[in-house]
Amino acid sequence: MVVFWAQLAGGAGTGAWSIGLSGAIAFCICALPYSRRTDPEITRADWIFLVASLSVLLTWFLTSDAMWAVVILTAVGLADFAPTFRAACPQPFREQTTFFALGAVRNVLVILALEHYSVTTVLFPLAGGVACIALVALISHRRWRLRG
Repeated sequence: MVVFWAQLAGGAGTGAWSIGLSGAIAFCICALPYSRRTDPEITRADWIFLVASLSVLLTWFLTSDAMWAVVILTAVGLADFAPTFRAACPQPFREQTTFFALGAVRNVLVILALEHYSVTTVLFPLAGGVACIALVALISHRRWRLRG
């Protein structure tokens, strides 16, 4: 949600709404298991990502520049891909390429819908789109190598 607010502050306009909706959905997805206590294990990595994510609010406040919040959250978001990349190498058939391909398409559409282009508005969807494309390429390549 912070990227959504930062993009709005950076002049993204209606192009930011998809990021806002995705953030709201992600929040609900994270809150649901916690509220039902279906996955009570909170790991050290969970705390690290939470602290890193919350640090952007302080950074934004201290610098008065939404760009730095977006830069930090983009780095955190890309780090979130690491376990998926690691798991996709030995077991590429467990990951759905369609999901990540749709993520890449969504991010292209977000960029096209932006009303103002700057690091603050473009970095997050661009990085996410590139990560999705890289993951689809990795999964496809690993599947091809395992079949042949």
